[in-house]
Amino acid sequence: MAVGNGLILYHILGLASCIALVYFSLGEVDLRDALPSLPFSGGASRAAAASLPFVERRGKRLFLDGRPFYINGWNSYWLMDLAVEPNTRPRVSSMFRTAVSMGLTVCRTWAFNDGSYNALQLSPGHFDERVFKALDRVVAEASEHGVRLILSLANNLDAYGGKRQYVRWAWEEGVGLTASNDSFFFDPAIRDYFKVYLKTLLTRKNHLTGLEYRDDPTILAWELMNEPRCTSDPSGDTLQRWMEEMSAYVKSIDKKHLLTVGTEGFYGPTSSQEKLNINPGEWFPNNYGADFIRNSKIQDIDFASVHVYPDNWLQHASLDEKLKFMTRWITAHVEDGDGELEKPVLVMEFGLSHQVEGFEDAHRDVLYRAVYDIVHGSARRGGAAGGAFVWQLAAEGMEEYHDGFSIVPSERPSMMRLIKEQSCRLAAVRYGEEGARKVLKTVCA
Repeated sequence: MAVGNGLILYHILGLASCIALVYFSLGEVDLRDALPSLPFSGGASRAAAASLPFVERRGKRLFLDGRPFYINGWNSYWLMDLAVEPNTRPRVSSMFRTAVSMGLTVCRTWAFNDGSYNALQLSPGHFDERVFKALDRVVAEASEHGVRLILSLANNLDAYGGKRQYVRWAWEEGVGLTASNDSFFFDPAIRDYFKVYLKTLLTRKNHLTGLEYRDDPTILAWELMNEPRCTSDPSGDTLQRWMEEMSAYVKSIDKKHLLTVGTEGFYGPTSSQEKLNINPGEWFPNNYGADFIRNSKIQDIDFASVHVYPDNWLQHASLDEKLKFMTRWITAHVEDGDGELEKPVLVMEFGLSHQVEGFEDAHRDVLYRAVYDIVHGSARRGGAAGGAFVWQLAAEGMEEYHDGFSIVPSERPSMMRLIKEQSCRLAAVRYGEEGARKVLKTVCA
């Protein structure tokens, strides 16, 4: 997606020169924030990606370059979608620059779009190269900014196609067993569709870096599905078999990257009554086919994932009740990681909607700090809480992507301060206080 107009490139380079002059005249400036988004040269992106070590798991902790790695991350599901069109592409660059300015290290985003607008997969096994190049750009630009990615591979929900689109494809081709959305998990034809997609994605050669995705350490992990549920089988057996099959298939192609399921964390039939009692509200009697402990124990799954939305799950609850539930929910799952699972546990989504009755910005600060405190406390003890990812951050001018949870950091100074503080606390666990200030000098000064 390099810019081909020589005149445009001339003006960009001229602006870069002016900024460099200011830099050397005024002292230390973070040029990642100051420079415009330059066209990718290919070679620079390849060198940046190839020089990175892979994130790995050792027991219940993540490691990077020989040190424990604790993540202050964020969700921006829309990166590939906005990287397709030249007029929206600058928002991707803006989001990465803003995230780096707050010390954020990992972004979770969608690597799927099935059969909808700007679809990556147009039909089973048929892909839009234009959209694939957009995903290439997201991966390459993340590497340029020193950000790792967790790429989600499918959606339980209908947005961006989801499992419903796979079922529709099978039904239209006359090979589907049933029109039930849950047939995504048990229909042999649909499972084969998904495997074709997985192999195509994992072996994709990035046109900017020259690396296949499975060889690119910019990608921290793959996530099998966003919030998998199989309501037709509350025993959990159908979903478990699918997870075991697909995780083994991913690992047969890519043994370098970490893998997670993408579950919300609901306890299921194999859990004790004490654990079941932690499930919130309507999820108390119905786990929707999920079984956190059993799902997370799968051999090829490297770390467990948890989501938490107290305002959605505990409607009409007070702020104090939401805070108590959130603390209990996350703490219980971290204890699972420390004990029975002996695997890292990442809070992959957490948020509070501004659309809930009685919402105040200060409520977010209280709840988000509680999440960050649990992760930081576990990190200091060498525990299983591997990090937390706020849902979601957005660039300016993206109102059409807002969902009630979206935060534009520049519009929420107190949230920016909170995120920066967590980045510095986790960096201090990894490097020590002095080391953190050196590594994140523009964040932790």
